[in-house]
Amino acid sequence: MDSGSRNFLVLLLLFASSLLVVDANPIGVCIRNCAQCKKMFGPYFEGQLCADACVKFKGKIIPDCEDITSIAPFLNKFE
Repeated sequence: MDSGSRNFLVLLLLFASSLLVVDANPIGVCIRNCAQCKKMFGPYFEGQLCADACVKFKGKIIPDCEDITSIAPFLNKFE
């Protein structure tokens, strides 16, 4: 393997590992989950409030759209 190919592989591995670190960011995961719940529940879900909670609690509480207890604080009442 020549040095050009080796350098390319090293750069490729570094890039791939940086993507894994970005995906593992708990605040990012939390905000993406908020967006998913907003898509699922529409006007009944307070997406901005959810995202604010993600930042405030640094992603320690991650909403799960299928777990009512994790999203209850962000749901509007039916009228």
